[in-house]
Amino acid sequence: MRFEERVWRLTSKVPRGKVTTYGEIARCMNTKAYRIVGQALKKNPDPIKIPCYRVIKSDGSIGGYSGKNLKNIRKKIQLLERDGITIKNGLIDLNKYLHRFNSKN
Repeated sequence: MRFEERVWRLTSKVPRGKVTTYGEIARCMNTKAYRIVGQALKKNPDPIKIPCYRVIKSDGSIGGYSGKNLKNIRKKIQLLERDGITIKNGLIDLNKYLHRFNSKN
């Protein structure tokens, strides 16, 4: 399985109401290539099945979505809020919303 496909498979397992981070996906894949995780998500072939908007930065900030233009970032925020995730001062509380993958993922 290609790197991108592994990223997409993990991303598709993030449940509604939770987020994960680029670093958490990389950790689960036993790599430190979190930036390449972001690149793989840019190539997401199916945003319905692979909810890449649920992947954020490790500091709790939103990160990118379909590029870094403001319109797309607003869309990501709307999708997260629709999932029930609270964003305060541009940050998501990882203690409350972080989805961690187990070794079986």
